[in-house]
Amino acid sequence: MSPEKLIYMANQIGKFFAHEGEAKAVPAIADHLAKFWDPRMRRAILAHLDAGGAGLDPLVLAAVKSLPRPEEKKAS
Repeated sequence: MSPEKLIYMANQIGKFFAHEGEAKAVPAIADHLAKFWDPRMRRAILAHLDAGGAGLDPLVLAAVKSLPRPEEKKAS
């Protein structure tokens, strides 16, 4: 899946939760990405974040930053 498509999808999720305010929206977006996105999609959006995260809305950017990294899960 292209980074552009992932950015679009993530920003759509962000728009859905934005009305809740930052304190609730950021963890809700992160939770949605963790529960419903395929691990390959999560790895790709994290790679996009590592490349600067261009195009991600601020709430989505904060949510993606909070996602656990695959290597962090293995360490636990």
